[in-house]
Amino acid sequence: MDFAQDRKHIAEYIDIGGEILYLGRHECENIGLTRSDILELTEAALVAHGQKDYEMPAKIGVHPYDDVFYHAMPAYVPARAAVGMKWIECYPNNPAKFDLPQTTGLLVLNDVMSGCPIAVMDSTWITAMRTPAVTILAAQKLHPRAKDFGMFGCGVQGREHVRFASEHLSTLERIHVYDVDPAAAGGLIADLSPEVDVELVQANTPRDIVESCELMSSATIITKETLCVVQDEWVRPGQTILPCDLNTFWDPRISRRADRYIVDSLDEHRLFEDMGYFPDGLPAVDCETGEIVAGLRPGRASDDELIVCSNIGMAVCDVVVGRAVFDLALGTDRGIRLTL
Repeated sequence: MDFAQDRKHIAEYIDIGGEILYLGRHECENIGLTRSDILELTEAALVAHGQKDYEMPAKIGVHPYDDVFYHAMPAYVPARAAVGMKWIECYPNNPAKFDLPQTTGLLVLNDVMSGCPIAVMDSTWITAMRTPAVTILAAQKLHPRAKDFGMFGCGVQGREHVRFASEHLSTLERIHVYDVDPAAAGGLIADLSPEVDVELVQANTPRDIVESCELMSSATIITKETLCVVQDEWVRPGQTILPCDLNTFWDPRISRRADRYIVDSLDEHRLFEDMGYFPDGLPAVDCETGEIVAGLRPGRASDDELIVCSNIGMAVCDVVVGRAVFDLALGTDRGIRLTL
C-alpha cells in the first residue's frame, strides 16, 4: 500500500487534520457492501492476521455491571492502510429494558501518515456483519460439507449468521435455530424464510440442535460464569463448534476434549483467561483462525475430528471493513463533515 498516494486521495475529499467524516448507522448499512463483499474483506483481515502482518493488542475493557462490558479495540492492517479503534459495549438487557440494541459502538479511523482522525462511524452494523463472516470463513475450512447448521441465539448476530450461512455454505440443506425466547426463534424463521434458500427449523431444546447438526455456532451473552447450556455428553466426534460468546454457552469439557481447539486471537483469549472467563484455565490452543483461513494450517483432517473454534471478535476485521465503508463514502453525499 502506497500511504502517500492514499493520503493524497483522501485529501481530495476532506481536509485531513481539519475535519472528519461522520457516518451514522444508516449510511454504513446502505453504503453498498454486500455480504460477499464483507466476506472478502473479512478474509483479507484474517489472512493478514494469520500471516502476522498486523498490529493489534488484546482488547481491554471496563465492566460497570457483571453482565456488561466496554471494549477498546485498536488495530493496524498495513496492506489496507487501515488503522483505528473500535469502542464498543454490550448490555444484554437493553432490548427488554430500553428497547435498544444489545450492542452499540463507534469506530474511529486515522490517516496512517499523519495520525489525524479521518472518520468516525457507527460500528453496530460493521460488528453485526464481520462476526458471522468470520464464522462462515472458518466453517468453510473446518466443515466444508455440512448439511445441517445449528444457531444458538436469534438476535441480530443470529439472524446474520443464518443469512451468511445460507449464502456461503454451499452444501447446507437446513439451518436449525434455538433461542431461550421461543418467540425470537419463531420471528427469525418467519422473517428470513422468504429470503434464504435452505429450510429453517425451530428447535425446541438446545439438545435438539446438537443431535441434529454437525456444524454449530452460538451468539448469546458473555459472562464469567459458565452456563453449560450445551452438555459435554451431547457432543459427538465429527462435529464443529464455532462459538462467538467465549466460554459461556458450552460445557468447558467440550473444548478440553476436542481434537483441536482453535481461537481467533491467542492474546485475547489469554487476556480473558486472566480476567477469569476461563475458571478452569484456557484449553490447549492448536492455532489461530487466521492461520487456517490463510492456508498456513490445515482445515479439517478427518471426518471424526471434534473441532472447537472460538471467535470472540478482532479489531483487524473492524478496521478493514470500516476502511472499505469510508472509501465508498468519499466523493458522495453520504455522511457529515465535522470540524476538528
